[in-house]
Amino acid sequence: MYDSIDVARAAIGLAITPNRSEEEKKIEELAQKNIKAAAVDIGGDIINATHIVIERAIFIARKSGIIKEEHVQDGAVAGAAREAQAQIIAKAIGLNGGGKIAICRSGEHITVCIFMSIGMMYLNEVVVGLGHRTIPAVSPK
Repeated sequence: MYDSIDVARAAIGLAITPNRSEEEKKIEELAQKNIKAAAVDIGGDIINATHIVIERAIFIARKSGIIKEEHVQDGAVAGAAREAQAQIIAKAIGLNGGGKIAICRSGEHITVCIFMSIGMMYLNEVVVGLGHRTIPAVSPK
């Protein structure tokens, strides 16, 4: 099992993959280390799409088996995604962006990383936001 910094490194590494094939390789590499991982592309007006970013993070985490469809687990992903997004908002005001949300989990540690290019035309700023939460490794029944 890995600690929070290892899971954060994994999420950052996945978020910065340049294309889908590299992303798939990274997910497989992480799976061999018992780190569950998934990623999804995002883009558009990030400021006015807060709910979309959070919904996408929860959806991909559920779909990939990183979390179960439970209130506590959904809340952990939503909180981590919101924290990651809060870190990039200052640079995103009035601009559009495109990039990737990556989610990694090992045991009780779950991390959401948002890696984006924000700007207009070719005048872009690169931003990274990172959020971490803990959830029980095994859900109580």
